[in-house]
Amino acid sequence: MNNLAKIIAVCTSPKKGMRKKNVGHANFIREYGIEGDAHADNWHRQVSLLAMESIDKMIAKGLKVGPGDFAENITTEGIELYTLPIGTRLSMGEALVEVTQIGKECHNHCAIYQQAGDCVMPREGIFVRVHKGGSVKVADEINFRNFITVGVMIASDKCSKAEREDGCTPVIEEAVKQIDGIVLETKILPDERKQIADAIKEWADEKHLDLILISGGTGFSPRDITPEAVLDVVERQVPGIPEAMRAASLAVTNRAMLSRSVAGIRGKSLIIALPGSPKAVKENLEAVLPALPHGIEIMRGIAQNCAVK
Repeated sequence: MNNLAKIIAVCTSPKKGMRKKNVGHANFIREYGIEGDAHADNWHRQVSLLAMESIDKMIAKGLKVGPGDFAENITTEGIELYTLPIGTRLSMGEALVEVTQIGKECHNHCAIYQQAGDCVMPREGIFVRVHKGGSVKVADEINFRNFITVGVMIASDKCSKAEREDGCTPVIEEAVKQIDGIVLETKILPDERKQIADAIKEWADEKHLDLILISGGTGFSPRDITPEAVLDVVERQVPGIPEAMRAASLAVTNRAMLSRSVAGIRGKSLIIALPGSPKAVKENLEAVLPALPHGIEIMRGIAQNCAVK
């Protein structure tokens, strides 16, 4: 993609089956699509895109068409959309999106197909999921952005009752910036095994977060049940992550061997249980964060496993 990739039309329609009109700007809603657009929904085809270069192919066939006539939401310029691999992440205005589908099957040929015997949208249009919402408008740039979506959960009876201030969330939010991590969800829960497990499942299965970081409940106290909650819901464990965290902390204090931190994968989400103190959280994340982007890319299917030579 060159630096001239940009949005030239933002189109919506109040009903399905209608050609969309360029409204100039729109509000993207996370895990939904464009506010007020008939095609928005909690599914994988939340926003559609088509390049002006593709529309020009139909104009060359003699059709009088333009942005929105192919029922696309976003008309672009300067980017070959249909060449982008599934999983490509982009920034558009304030929004962050991920490519989920290239083209679509055309069951009932549209009016454009009836006129020209062809239509580019089924071949060259793409669909994206909205990870982060916000304002998107004409002339906004489109850029590749390999961001990581993050959820931060604090497991603490005292914090959940406002008897103690949460000092770990700010530490985590600052730390994940080094891997282009964007915190989209935060939650404070009591040390209740089912509540923690259910929250992890929601963030992994419904919110589609790449990285779920849980601070607290990894010690020896009878109420420290975070590792058990994590193991209740992960499908595969990742033992190297807590091993690396404990090794790094052991250089600071021998009490690090008492940590019961665990890590695992559910679907395409990596879940890591961290200690409950801001200092320990910072030390642990410094030890493992640099390695996480590659692992998350493999998990998402956009990178290959490390080769052993």
